[in-house]
Amino acid sequence: MKIVEVQNADTTKNPHGIDARKIYDTEFAQAVHILLNPGESLKKHATPVDVFFYVLEGEGVIEIGDEKKHVGSDTLIDSPARIPHCWYNESEETLRVLVVKVPKPTESTRML
Repeated sequence: MKIVEVQNADTTKNPHGIDARKIYDTEFAQAVHILLNPGESLKKHATPVDVFFYVLEGEGVIEIGDEKKHVGSDTLIDSPARIPHCWYNESEETLRVLVVKVPKPTESTRML
């Protein structure tokens, strides 16, 4: 059995400059825990594989393609491969999101 506690996982260096921790990484899938403090956001990017986001805590704005929605805790958002997306934390609270990529990417994310 493998158990990963988010607070003990290493922060992964990323182009967004945010707290991102890879907590699951196999040949088939990848899961990353991201934390956006108030005012932080992701830079717009497109992943080469399908992604789903699950909001663990807080509220934020998700932008996928030409759609922008305000979402909160216990919400799952589907983001198809190669469609530009980003997150914004415009609230006064921390936003924690689980990012799951399936299948595991074999090529790099494209920053826009």
